[in-house]
Amino acid sequence: MNEGSLNIKELQLKKLQAFFPETITEGKVDWEKFQSTLGEDVSFTNERYVLNWAGKSDAFRAIQTPSTATLVPGKSDSINFEASPNLFIEGENLETLKIIQRSYYGKVKMIYIDPPYNTGNDSFIYPDKFSETKEEYLKRIGSKDENGYLTREGFFRKNAKDNGQYHSNWLSMMYPRLFLARNLLKDDGVIFVSIDDNEVHNLRLLMNEIFGEENFIATVIWKKKYSPQNDATYFSDMHDYILCYAKQKKQNINDDSGWALTLLPRTEKQNERYCNPDNDLRGNWKPGDMLVKTYSESYDYEIITPAGRKVRPPKGRCWRFSRQKYEDMLKDNRIWFGKDGNSIPAIKRFLSEVRQGVVPSTIWEREEVGDNQEAAEEIKSLFGGLIFDTPKPVRLISRLLQISTSNKSSDIILDFFSGSATTAQAVFETNKNDDGNRSFICVQIPETISEGTEAYKSGFRTIADIGKTRIKNVLRQYEDKAKRNPGLFKEGVSVDLGFKFFRLRASNFKTWRGQIENETDLMKQLNAFKDPVTPEAPEENIVYELMLKTGYKLTANVETRTIKKQQIHLIESGELVLVLSGIDSDVVKEIIKLKPQKVIALDRLFQNNDQLKTNTALQMKDAGIDFKSI
Repeated sequence: MNEGSLNIKELQLKKLQAFFPETITEGKVDWEKFQSTLGEDVSFTNERYVLNWAGKSDAFRAIQTPSTATLVPGKSDSINFEASPNLFIEGENLETLKIIQRSYYGKVKMIYIDPPYNTGNDSFIYPDKFSETKEEYLKRIGSKDENGYLTREGFFRKNAKDNGQYHSNWLSMMYPRLFLARNLLKDDGVIFVSIDDNEVHNLRLLMNEIFGEENFIATVIWKKKYSPQNDATYFSDMHDYILCYAKQKKQNINDDSGWALTLLPRTEKQNERYCNPDNDLRGNWKPGDMLVKTYSESYDYEIITPAGRKVRPPKGRCWRFSRQKYEDMLKDNRIWFGKDGNSIPAIKRFLSEVRQGVVPSTIWEREEVGDNQEAAEEIKSLFGGLIFDTPKPVRLISRLLQISTSNKSSDIILDFFSGSATTAQAVFETNKNDDGNRSFICVQIPETISEGTEAYKSGFRTIADIGKTRIKNVLRQYEDKAKRNPGLFKEGVSVDLGFKFFRLRASNFKTWRGQIENETDLMKQLNAFKDPVTPEAPEENIVYELMLKTGYKLTANVETRTIKKQQIHLIESGELVLVLSGIDSDVVKEIIKLKPQKVIALDRLFQNNDQLKTNTALQMKDAGIDFKSI
């Protein structure tokens, strides 16, 4: 017991660390990081133990810069859009992560990403011109054209090793994405990141800073190849790494908070080592060593076997138990002397008393979780050819799901470097195998596919197209298998076999242009903002944008209802009501009867009728309804 009073400084540091782990270095507050986290313009100069690189301040600014973009539904590209909890989002992942912050903050159970490894041949977005404005950046990376609309070309740039900021560019790309990803994790959530030797050292330091070194769980070594490459210059590269960090690590095994590892199921081979040669009523057991290397004189005593043989520990060793403990275990028939009763004593370890599961190791063999060859065969079976160069095997991601999620809860899994959408297939497979109810959010930028590749010849133009098509092909295979084998899914178990498709697009609301040079430009802006909605915006797209910006998930229930010939949209059984097409006093009365928590209406619907708008606001207030007009 600590006899001193409560250490206020230590308590405050722990509070700060819980919310801003990136600001604590070696037990002290890094004020420059703290200021940058809060959006201050800071250059990192002080000498201390810290990961620093050219452009780190700009990486913090990238986090702080808000996104005005939105996600629009693509029902024709979806399967079971209305009911499915799964999401596939086509768009640049930094903007997407910003957009979903309100809706998914603290709601994701597990994140897996397979980012660019920075081998010198990778292409990815990185801010190589830090003086540019947000609009210039969006145009440069190809997400907006000259008219301000999002496009699909030119997202990626190659980061060659002869670039003077080769590692810095990669770190600047990764930092804001990992920072925002941490926000999305639940307190008992976990993240896994695949990487190779090119950046594993930097990634470890980067994740120590963002997630806190104390939340590091393990570095897994995955054997990804079947055989060595004899044409390798030095060593044949046979493995990749998977870094694992918890959002909040358990302090001990009995801690109720923090991420809890799920044990792997025991295999038949592991259980084969247990038998019951003496017909013990407690069932199968296996012998365990009763000797230990740490010597204690009181644990060094003589034992007489049932056959009369006197046994002592070898020199320098002793028994595992005290004499009294040994006598108690002997009476309880927990000591085994062999079939002839003359062997060195051993402990009987009963199968019924061991942990009903296996702690995963940090080395994952290809026989257990698949390899590159298996992943390639999976792609071929779904597309008829190898149209994606670097897929991960489904069994690898399924292993991550096994140890980090539960089949008893509706866990959300996020992959924002989705690639060919292996994670989506792994979620389907894992749910099928253990009757789970997990759902996925896969995000993939529409990176252009080069002409002449097998993917291009097969009709694909972007990596996002491959991922979306893979999900559809997997679901078709399930459908075909279910027709041939009605028992594919257990009776009474509802496994979701669909997904909602969304695209990253410019906001449905006009964005105020900051660069106004004269009075004429100002008047144009003011006239344009008499109606803030862009002329071409479909009503359904506005619905989903307002859902995101008010904190509702993209999978929230949406019901369209007609009142007095005017359509309204009810979100989550009427918690939120959106009025986007027309409004009058009768519509207002009917909405109040629904008793929503919040109502949002477009200001243009009031048609400059200030009396109607004022009365609506007062009536809503009297009814305890939060009313907003935009």
